[in-house]
Amino acid sequence: MPASGTTRMLRRAATAAASAALLVGVVAAVPAQAAKPGTPANFHPEQDYAGSTVAAHEGRGDTARTASTLAALAATQTKGMDVSSYQGNVAWSTAYANGGRFAYVKATEGTSYTNAYFAQQYNGSYNAGMIRGAYHFALPNVSSGATQAAYFVAHGGGWSKDGKTLPPALDIEYNPYGATCYGLSQAGMVSWIRDFSNTVHTKTGRYPTIYTTTDWWTTCTGNNSSFGATNPLWIARYSSSVGTLPAGWSYQTIWQYADSGTLPGDQNYFNGALDRVQALANG
Repeated sequence: MPASGTTRMLRRAATAAASAALLVGVVAAVPAQAAKPGTPANFHPEQDYAGSTVAAHEGRGDTARTASTLAALAATQTKGMDVSSYQGNVAWSTAYANGGRFAYVKATEGTSYTNAYFAQQYNGSYNAGMIRGAYHFALPNVSSGATQAAYFVAHGGGWSKDGKTLPPALDIEYNPYGATCYGLSQAGMVSWIRDFSNTVHTKTGRYPTIYTTTDWWTTCTGNNSSFGATNPLWIARYSSSVGTLPAGWSYQTIWQYADSGTLPGDQNYFNGALDRVQALANG
């Protein structure tokens, strides 16, 4: 090849290399996409589910004692689970064969997230013969209780009296993004929960089940006792007993007793036989 041709090729190669380097520099300089308005900067809803913060704050009890205690409860309690996008597509027929009779499925978080697997999980559990319901992971510092309740009901958190649908549920627990009580005072938190609860009731005819722990409830609501008369309690405690319940409730409706086990997701017992689960579904 003539020298002039070689020179042209070398120049082209150098120009291409310089252009590639410049392009890399431009791409690297593009800032990360900002979080949607009203969400934490480090938003990770796929990692948030009923109980995702509990073990880190409250630990786990003696698993041997828990297993023996739960075996004794099996005759009077109904086995169930709760799932989120973390579980992906769930083998519902297998879960039913393993004793699961009810399920709560995460639908939403805040006002910008919906579970991508919600349809498979919500409809799949129903089709397998389970009684199921939807729950909302609360972010009380990003918008009002009414706003989040409306978003939840519009994205899976509804209810119908078909004997197979549990009341919508509010998951209110330790903040996975920062301050335990989301920066709200105890009175402010009570007001937020009441706002959410009343809005769900207005839109669906049912007061939501409240998922929480006694420690969080005491810390962040001042152990408020005003919800026990209207809202079923779904208590989380990974031990051999439910322990002391939050003020206002004399018994739990559901106990989330472990975050892993024979069923997909978290392990739960409904406080009663299957006909009591059906009664709650029917309102």
